[in-house]
Amino acid sequence: MAASLRLLGAASGLRYWSRRLRPAAGSFAAVCSRSVASKTPVGFIGLGNMGNPMAKNLMKHGYPLIIYDVFPDACKEFQDAGEQVVSSPADVAEKADRIITMLPTSINAIEAYSGANGILKKVKKGSLLIDSSTIDPAVSKELAKEVEKMGAVLMDAPVSGGVGAARSGNLTFMVGGVEDEFAAAQELLGCMGSNVVYCGAVGTGQAAKICNNMLLAISMIGTAETMNLGIRLGLDPKLLAKILNMSSGRCWSSDTYNPVPGVMDGVPSGNNYQGGFGTTLMAKDLGLAQDSATSTKTPILLGSLAHQIYRMMCAKGYSKKDFSSVFQFLREEETF
Repeated sequence: MAASLRLLGAASGLRYWSRRLRPAAGSFAAVCSRSVASKTPVGFIGLGNMGNPMAKNLMKHGYPLIIYDVFPDACKEFQDAGEQVVSSPADVAEKADRIITMLPTSINAIEAYSGANGILKKVKKGSLLIDSSTIDPAVSKELAKEVEKMGAVLMDAPVSGGVGAARSGNLTFMVGGVEDEFAAAQELLGCMGSNVVYCGAVGTGQAAKICNNMLLAISMIGTAETMNLGIRLGLDPKLLAKILNMSSGRCWSSDTYNPVPGVMDGVPSGNNYQGGFGTTLMAKDLGLAQDSATSTKTPILLGSLAHQIYRMMCAKGYSKKDFSSVFQFLREEETF
């Protein structure tokens, strides 16, 4: 089974809950309404651009954390804040029976769960494991089977909203797994997100996320092309963005995450495309969409083109920049 998981990793009903009342974002004393007994330690594995603020929001809601990241420096600020840092995912599983993982790829998730020092080496019966990585739905299903053999439960719960929403606790979680465990997952996810949506069986959360990110990539490319054309036609970029955002072309990429430097504050385009959601990760997610489309014989003409564009960007030095840098890529490429 481990071999099949590695191959999968290399290859690549609706229930809605909205938290309307949120404690002050900066208060570590702020807590969700729940019993004291539920304040047992929560394991958190993966402290990257998204995992770091997600873990901090659990802290703000009073949860002690058992922390692990493959890069020890990522754990330092949590250790300084009094949280427990351990040396492997297995050690996290030994000390916590609720664990959240937030990892970049299918291969990383497989290693964290099924590797030599993975969660499954020491997971306790009855544990709830929540994977918020965006990975191949088939990998989520296989991992869930392995977890079930150990008497535990795995739910896939990828997120949408970006780093800003992760910081403010306004993420959307798309959850797949055993429906009876949804309330238990919701208790934790509700501390990090304003929307927690039950999508169905294991893997359906990933399916929803892959579809969302394919549309996001397409709309970001469309916004970048539109802004570039308008600028070359002599329009002021701020004025053009204003017009788009009061017209039928409005979308998240234009009104919340505009790719043109100087149009908006607090977004990667205003910081040389640093931070945010990396081009490499977008290319990875589009690859997952492409694989899923192939396996289901679904035409995704624009999705496939978006995949190729982001792959070209990775090959031309944009891999570590935010995915909105497609605007800069289009501005610099005159050979299309």
